[in-house]
Amino acid sequence: MMARKNTGRASPFLLVLLAFGFFCATYNLLTLVMHKASRIASEEFYDPIVKRPNGGRRENSPKFHIALTASDSPYSKWQCRIMFYWYKTMKDMPGSDMGGFTRVLHSGNPDSLMDEIPTVVVDPLPEGLDRGYIVLNRPWAFVQWLEKATIEEEYILMAEPDHIFVNPLPNLAHGDHPAAFPFFYIKPVEHEKIIRKYYPEEKGPMNNVDPIGNSPVIIKKSMLEKIAPTWMNVSLRMKDDPETDKAFGWVLEMYGYAVASALHGVSHILRKDFMLQPPWDKEVGKKFIIHYTYGCDFNMKGELTYGKVGEWRFDKRSYLRAPPPRNLSLPPPGVPESVVRLVELVNEATANIPGWEDSSP
Repeated sequence: MMARKNTGRASPFLLVLLAFGFFCATYNLLTLVMHKASRIASEEFYDPIVKRPNGGRRENSPKFHIALTASDSPYSKWQCRIMFYWYKTMKDMPGSDMGGFTRVLHSGNPDSLMDEIPTVVVDPLPEGLDRGYIVLNRPWAFVQWLEKATIEEEYILMAEPDHIFVNPLPNLAHGDHPAAFPFFYIKPVEHEKIIRKYYPEEKGPMNNVDPIGNSPVIIKKSMLEKIAPTWMNVSLRMKDDPETDKAFGWVLEMYGYAVASALHGVSHILRKDFMLQPPWDKEVGKKFIIHYTYGCDFNMKGELTYGKVGEWRFDKRSYLRAPPPRNLSLPPPGVPESVVRLVELVNEATANIPGWEDSSP
């Protein structure tokens, strides 16, 4: 009987051992949770490559040159005029590292904006090579511009016509690490089978291919000079491959840049604060660029009706053949601040750009 009682009772040593083990497990769990929470909280303040405060401008940051690729269509021209207006407004504000500005016009011929916006004319791709995908002219335009232009700045911002500077933009790049905006729909890992056609396994793991496009990107001029020809060739190869063309569609050229960068061993600092995209991003905050690529459709209650033309709407595609008129109506109450700000910025630009009414419908 005594033997049974002894075997059924835990010894003090065993209790201490169990308590210590429980403490260790609890401590490790709490540490893991706290580390995870700290990591999530810090994502808004630190980038994943260079541990540098988000929005914390370095003293004596090198300036960057803004390069805006564009066609000579009315649709492209009115967007370029608004973009250039806000560049001039923000360029010399505190916190800005903006340098010179060039519209890289890939039509092959001068147009009516030559005297309004600093422009370099380059050739389009040979007829038929883009297969109706005009964006393929972008990498070819950069190849030509980098060869023929004199660019004083060490860095270049690759921008697009539907960008509006909403806050002064500092140089977000850091040394040989360019800065880029991560797009949620660029998913190299999910397209590994296709990406491996252009980025073979011996080049490295799939996560070397950043989830980005070429714009917005701030990058050293010397690095872009190496990447641009590869970007052009990879994009043309992708367009020529039916499987890749079908999978990537209108973002094919973005994947082309991401792959070309990886082939050159270039990793980007991913900055979510680089850009916002109404109506999905609701607040402007301290972000730097508004990208108005999505249509903004709302009913008069301020409710989003995406996919259905709203009672109130702003969509750049409504103005394919002529620019929007001055003094667009503001959205109804309840619409996100980012959409309201976008319309206000467009209205301010069109009110102050000379001759805007001459090109209106």
